[in-house]
Amino acid sequence: MRVNRILLSVPLVVVALVIQVSVLARLHLPGAVPDLLLLTVLGLAMVYGHVGGALIGFGAGLLADLAPPADHAAGRYALVLCVIGYLAGLIKPESGQIKSATGPMVVVVGAAIGSTLLYAGVGALVGDTAARHVGLTGLLFTAALYDLLLAPFVVPAVMFLARRADNDPLAETNSAAKSPDISSGWLSSGTGLRIGGQRGGLKLKAARSRATRAGRIKGVKRL
Repeated sequence: MRVNRILLSVPLVVVALVIQVSVLARLHLPGAVPDLLLLTVLGLAMVYGHVGGALIGFGAGLLADLAPPADHAAGRYALVLCVIGYLAGLIKPESGQIKSATGPMVVVVGAAIGSTLLYAGVGALVGDTAARHVGLTGLLFTAALYDLLLAPFVVPAVMFLARRADNDPLAETNSAAKSPDISSGWLSSGTGLRIGGQRGGLKLKAARSRATRAGRIKGVKRL
């Protein structure tokens, strides 16, 4: 990843994790907890692509696994966010800009449901059956609802910051200086000027030959 992407992603992930642990987790809402960290990873992945999304998701999930009051095995949420970040990055368009809000909202709902199912599935493999006691259906519904309500305030802002940080004007200036314009390079090369010079030389030679012929004709007439 680029340095400017890392410098932006790390503070956003840390701030999202702090808000989620210290504020959202203490709201005691029914069902799931609004996942601000997941929305931050989605916003960055939809700008940076699948590779960047996977790396950011793994790092963000690992921080969530180690941050108190985590009560699950380390690496569990890192795996979940790594997969979600990778899949979310696959919808990144070639232009890097998403014109419609329908796509990101569908991604948010799918990520909320997918992360809950994947987290519960990994927990079942390691012997954690807490999702069964809480009710998986209620968790899926509330997770999708809370994340969908929070997404319009988080995902566009994260994507905007990611695009602003990704557009480095110094890099663009340097790249423009290193790669000159094709048309100017074509004109400054010898091709066009040599052709023009050759044409001018041919015209001058033709004029001299005509003058020589005219002189010869006049000399013959005088004789």
